[in-house]
Amino acid sequence: MKVKKDGQSKKWRRALVGLFAVILLALVLLLPTKYVIEAPGDALPVGNYLKTTGVKAKNNLYFVTVSERRAVLGDYLWSFTQPYEDRLTMDEVTGGSSTEQYEQLQEWYMQTSQQTAIYYAAKKAGLKPKLKYQGVYVMDLQSSSSFKKKLLIGDTIVAANGHKFKSVQGFMCYLQKQKIGQKVSITVLRSGKKQTFTGKIVKVKGTGKPGIGISMVERVKVEVSPKTTISTGDIGGPSAGLMFSLACYQNYTGKDLTKGHKVAGTGTIDANGKVGIIGGVDKKVVAADKEGAEVFFAPTDQTGVKKSQTNYAVAKRTAKKLGTKMKIVPVATFDDALKYLQKHYK
Repeated sequence: MKVKKDGQSKKWRRALVGLFAVILLALVLLLPTKYVIEAPGDALPVGNYLKTTGVKAKNNLYFVTVSERRAVLGDYLWSFTQPYEDRLTMDEVTGGSSTEQYEQLQEWYMQTSQQTAIYYAAKKAGLKPKLKYQGVYVMDLQSSSSFKKKLLIGDTIVAANGHKFKSVQGFMCYLQKQKIGQKVSITVLRSGKKQTFTGKIVKVKGTGKPGIGISMVERVKVEVSPKTTISTGDIGGPSAGLMFSLACYQNYTGKDLTKGHKVAGTGTIDANGKVGIIGGVDKKVVAADKEGAEVFFAPTDQTGVKKSQTNYAVAKRTAKKLGTKMKIVPVATFDDALKYLQKHYK
């Protein structure tokens, strides 16, 4: 009987040791890392996010996202087995900004992309869109600014000392008339709510003129009939500009640009219809292929990269590796994409 009890005790000890080892391994694999995993996201129909008064949007044009997630150790190690997942530090992702600042900036990029897309598409469709001044976006704060820990990147400044302005030039001229060291109150729109902060006028680095020590760009809203809005929730960034503009143009003209076929793509859009380079195009090709897109528009923009590293070149290589039948189409402008659709989907 004693031998039997000893044998049972040894079995229990081994079981407990094994359980402890499993728990310890699980805890180790759940340890947080400083890395973010970038992976293929989703291909989403623009029509689900686009509203034009009196028009039923079609779900034939798709914009594509890249997924970002904070990596625990197990996820970090597993990502090495996934061909289209990359590991980046938080600083590489945010450019050194705080998480809140980064998210604000991505929201600004998305909003600007939407407004530009609506404006260009409306002009292209023969409408007469107007740009209404909304304020100025805070893009950066100089170290000398007394608003350094008050204003955030992505805030929209709507007033100074209670005064509202009709342009970024008007706002700057007002500040330049103030004296260095003078107190000034700045009202901003942040997450839909107005907040006011007080600081001092400083000498702006680079110009030597009075100001509040920030880098800024004008925020505008497009006014057009029929009224058009795009709402993408917490999806940020500027890369859906091309697909937004195509979907808006489709609504304004009443044309079915793809005749029911699924067409995806990526690329920024500017007020002249130029399509710009974006990041993570390989992951976007994977997402578009998974969704069953037949065509993928990829920018040929060569800004800051070699010809072999343009979005189009990378997208072509990715499609070849995937063995997909999805056609990768090069685009430099909105017209390139529109002409392709008009030619192939008559």
